[in-house]
Amino acid sequence: MSGDVRAEIRSVLDEIVLPHADRWERERRISPDGWRALAEAGLLSLPHEGPGFALSAVFLDELGNTGYAGVRASIGVHAYMAPAYLRMLGTEVQRAAWLRPDRVAALAITEEHAGTDLSALSTVAGKDGDAYRLTGEKWYVTNGSAADYLVVLARTRAGGTAKVLSGASLFVVDGRSPGITRHRQPTLGWRAADTCRVSFDGVVADGVLGRPDRALMHLMPALDFERLVAGLLAVGGVRHCLGVLRSFLRSHRVRGEALSANQAVRHRVADLDAQYELVRTFADRLVEDHCAGRLDTKAAAVLKLTATELAVTAAQVCVQYHGARGCLEDSVPARLHRDAMAGTIAAGASELMRDLIFESG
Repeated sequence: MSGDVRAEIRSVLDEIVLPHADRWERERRISPDGWRALAEAGLLSLPHEGPGFALSAVFLDELGNTGYAGVRASIGVHAYMAPAYLRMLGTEVQRAAWLRPDRVAALAITEEHAGTDLSALSTVAGKDGDAYRLTGEKWYVTNGSAADYLVVLARTRAGGTAKVLSGASLFVVDGRSPGITRHRQPTLGWRAADTCRVSFDGVVADGVLGRPDRALMHLMPALDFERLVAGLLAVGGVRHCLGVLRSFLRSHRVRGEALSANQAVRHRVADLDAQYELVRTFADRLVEDHCAGRLDTKAAAVLKLTATELAVTAAQVCVQYHGARGCLEDSVPARLHRDAMAGTIAAGASELMRDLIFESG
């Protein structure tokens, strides 16, 4: 992908996101005007697969490089993670109705007691003639208050074991449907991600996505794609964090010298830079793999794990070298640190990624 394309995407993000991101953080959601501007700029309808995904990869990296992980999470779910289910499983009617950049999307998968262990799923979908009615509650729903539609996981028949999710289905639900209530869940990091608890009380689904009772079969490829997206966003976030750190080290003076003159400091940052280059190179390879249709579970888990864990390490160093100013709640290093911690949990916790990597070895 040419540098001109990257520069153009960066310029658009500089214009649409950066002037408003602090306000979105305070309001804990991207504003309707923000969504509208992103859609009109064409950034919410970039390719999901094939060679065109290389353009999405540049966008995701630059989105991470804005330094606002709540914004990037919100856009990532809307433009990639939730629509992936409709692209893979939706009917022509469903895709035409919902796959529009001006319709904000959300994923409603996790519950209070069903996160990593989805076999504890309690949301149910009962048949009502030809339709399904959903009852239950989902937690940590990104874009929860603004979502025009939600992709919801619900149990459709009794079954399942301690380790395997079965008897569940995926649904697309109109966010304006009667019976939906939304409650804000203020989070430590990712403040602009519009995180909500969403309740469903006999809500009629707009339809099943894929085969009924076969959610596990559908979830696996979608989760691989989700982790690729999360990894690419995190790689961009690490780049931003290292930029903030280097800038401070070169400008901040201790005993008359720039902090960057200290050899121990230089070596610590060099180690982070080396790890970043390795992760970035691996991410580039996975983009090529996905463009060619051969992304696999282990590789996606490796990228998600290494990129998000490196983001935490880089943010910790950034806070440490900024000293007391880095611990101020409204400081950039503090935001980077709390955001980085959230990245190791969303889209599959680091512990789950390690399990997947071990089991795929």
